[in-house]
Amino acid sequence: MKSKILLIFIIFYTQKSLASVSDDELQAQLIVNEVSEEMKLRMFKTNTASWNHASNLTDENERINAKVQAEYASYTKNVAKELSVFDYKNFQNETLKRLIKFLTNIGDAKLSETDFNEIQDCVSRMESTFAKVKVPDFKDSSKLVSLEPEITEAFAKSRNPEELKYYWIKWYDGAGIPSKTDFFKYVELRNKAAKLNGFNNGADSWLDEYEDPTFEKQIDDIIEQIKPLYLQLHGYVRHKLAEFYGPDVVDKTKAIPMHLLGNVWAQQWNIGKLVLPYKTEEPDIDSVFVEKNYTPLKMFKDSEQFFTSLNLSPMPPSFWEKSIIEKPNDGREMVCHASAWDFSINNDVRIKQCTRITLESYKTVHHEMGHVEYYLLYNHLPPSFRNGANPGFHEAVGDTIALSVATPKHLHRIGLLDKVNNDHKSQINQLLKVGIEKLPFLPFSYVFDKYRYEVFRGTVNAENANTLFWDMRKKHGGVAPPVQRTNKDFDITAKYHASADVEYLRYFVAFILQFQFHKAACIKAGEYEMNNPEKTLANCDIYQSKEAGEAMKKMLELGSSVPWNDALEVMTGDRKLDASALLEYFEPLYEWLKEANIKLDAHIGWDE
Repeated sequence: MKSKILLIFIIFYTQKSLASVSDDELQAQLIVNEVSEEMKLRMFKTNTASWNHASNLTDENERINAKVQAEYASYTKNVAKELSVFDYKNFQNETLKRLIKFLTNIGDAKLSETDFNEIQDCVSRMESTFAKVKVPDFKDSSKLVSLEPEITEAFAKSRNPEELKYYWIKWYDGAGIPSKTDFFKYVELRNKAAKLNGFNNGADSWLDEYEDPTFEKQIDDIIEQIKPLYLQLHGYVRHKLAEFYGPDVVDKTKAIPMHLLGNVWAQQWNIGKLVLPYKTEEPDIDSVFVEKNYTPLKMFKDSEQFFTSLNLSPMPPSFWEKSIIEKPNDGREMVCHASAWDFSINNDVRIKQCTRITLESYKTVHHEMGHVEYYLLYNHLPPSFRNGANPGFHEAVGDTIALSVATPKHLHRIGLLDKVNNDHKSQINQLLKVGIEKLPFLPFSYVFDKYRYEVFRGTVNAENANTLFWDMRKKHGGVAPPVQRTNKDFDITAKYHASADVEYLRYFVAFILQFQFHKAACIKAGEYEMNNPEKTLANCDIYQSKEAGEAMKKMLELGSSVPWNDALEVMTGDRKLDASALLEYFEPLYEWLKEANIKLDAHIGWDE
């Protein structure tokens, strides 16, 4: 049986003559093949334990999860040790070399058993702290509320600055300060693991996933590339907020108080009604969802239908049986942050999401379903290749679909809008809606990991950690907390991804890639033509385009079996990350903002 598996592996993955392959290379191929089969079973076990813990935060589930993760770490450490005896960099087969590279870079598993258990415990406690925060309701202190849905909805709907300030302080204090000790212990151990894997620190180990020594510089360059557009958007939004709230709340020349921007982290600005310049007849889609009796299940079925209209995969029956798409009402504590899961065998894929009946949640559904489509398309590969071409690819897939889903054209096609207004005012309104969602996220996500790089590299320590975080957010995003924060506070872990040890640059990369993917897909769908006002990137809907779906499929099937530049080229013809497609998408908005800001005499930039 083993020899048969090896022969299949050689035929499909090596394509080399046996006579030209050394004994060492053949032996390594056999080991990698055996490991691939074993890893599927072990990954199923570890993902099951993680799922059980995240969906029911009990001490027992936490204990079981920690035990199973430790067992998997021990296994991967043994695999890495077994493969490290080979001089694999001189092997002939590039695919085998890539597999062994991934199998020998094992992250935290390189730590001693004691250190591994400790870093797992740190992350588990931070994640649990984040998930369990409850604060007294602003209007009724006897009632306790959570981030999802109550605090999130307050930021999206309330325009009372005192209520928003109250929730902001309570949330950041509750999710931040209690995790400070664990966070810095986690940093210490992550750096230790990185050095054992041959890196200088945790930052370098994260950046290595992008397989390009210039990648951090590329990200710095992109921030500068989009800066003129962002400054115009920031100046316009601040001016509108100052008009609404008054000068005592918003200074027209300073950083924007972030609690007023419709999101607890100000990563997207959910304040469309305050800043849209034109009154139009378009209804509020959130209200339409309610009128049409939408449920979380209906949202997920819509998303599946979009993907299948591109000739991509329907969800397997087990997806509908095992996913959690609504917050359970059985009293359990769970991590409500939306996430997609791949259990490695039998096409077992799931989503865990506390879905709300809003357009924002509708787009999140499509984002998470994008992950699942990726899982299904690369599941023929060895486990080490079952990943995005780089971390940002996975995040970009669903967001590419969401760019079409949120267009008035698509909402009309699926019956959520009675008609589509294509006049200039409607187009600017729509571009501004997308702009306040997408553009603020770029400086936010840039800072989120650039800050953590500084922590990993030792520039930041527990004594100066918090003030530097807010200095960076102000410098690059022009936002500030509603109250003075000091180094006695600790606010980075008030964001899930810091508490849960999730590298965040992937989201920045995804927000650039999605526009590159979108442009390529729109061209293939016949929905985009340069200089054609009827077929712009902003009004493109790739729904039902088999051509666009086929292009995506060819890229996604590669998983991480090739460098990300190669995967990108398959879909777009490009070989580097570039914001040109994003800037082209928003070009009409940029020109309008420049004129509007002159007329408003809006200040551009902010006082340092």
